[in-house]
Formats: sequence, C-alpha cells, structure tokens
Amino acid sequence: MSAEKRLAELGITLPTAPTPMANYVPWRIGGGLLFLSGVGPRRADGGSITGVVGDDLTVQQGYDAARLCGLNLLANMQSALGSLDRVDTILKVLGMVRGTPEFGHHPEVINGCTDLFVEVFGDPGRPARSAVGMGSLPRGIAVEIEAVVLLRG
Repeated sequence: MSAEKRLAELGITLPTAPTPMANYVPWRIGGGLLFLSGVGPRRADGGSITGVVGDDLTVQQGYDAARLCGLNLLANMQSALGSLDRVDTILKVLGMVRGTPEFGHHPEVINGCTDLFVEVFGDPGRPARSAVGMGSLPRGIAVEIEAVVLLRG
C-alpha cells in the first residue's frame, strides 16, 4: 500500500517540515539513501516537549514526544522526496532520550517513533535502532531522533 494513502487512512496530517535550529541541513541524499538530521518533538505552534523522562515526564509522555519526532521526520522525508512513496525501507533510527541517571526505559520511549513508522510503512518501517540516554538535549527537549532511509529504485 502507498505510504501516502496509509497516512490518509490513519487520519494523520503531517506538520510543516521543521526548520533547522542551527547551521545544518535537515537532510541529505547520497548513494540511494536519505540521511535525516535529528529532530525534536516540535509542535505545530513552534513549541517543543521539554523535560526529563523519569522525573517530570512519564514514559508515556516520552513515547508521545518520540511520536512527535517521528511525525517531524516524516515531514522531512516528504519535503526531501516529494512523496513518502519513494521510501523503500527505514534502515536505521537513533533515538536519544533526556532521562534521569537511573532511567532505563529508553526503548519504550523510542517506540513512539518506530511504532508510527510501522503504522505508515508496514514492516519496511521497522528499523535497526539504538535508544540511548542523554544528560541534556538542545533547548531542554525530551527526545531527539535521527534516521537513515533507503530509497526506491
């Protein structure tokens, strides 16, 4: 099934592709791959989900932040490619969670992004993945995620 049609079936409207916060580009294409810069959980109003998972944010709130990162990554994919139907496979995701030193549920948080990718792309949306903890992230955001995508043909 078309990823674009699947988005519509799910009732998902992608946000406007976020603009970089510093001196970098949101994506690069090379060798049949799309490399997506890390994105945070930026809302349509320009605000972001901030905080520390395991302290002032629950695992569910972290999951929701990671899902928002996934929506922003999909928006960047669409911006880069013109259509999500050009995506063959989500190859790799690196998820970074701002958590307390004793927090250990990073994989459950990053599932917010990868669950979304599987909803949209099916099994090709299930990436190789790392989920790691960070003491800080830019501007106090709770989650940052980057991805590498294999393009069709």
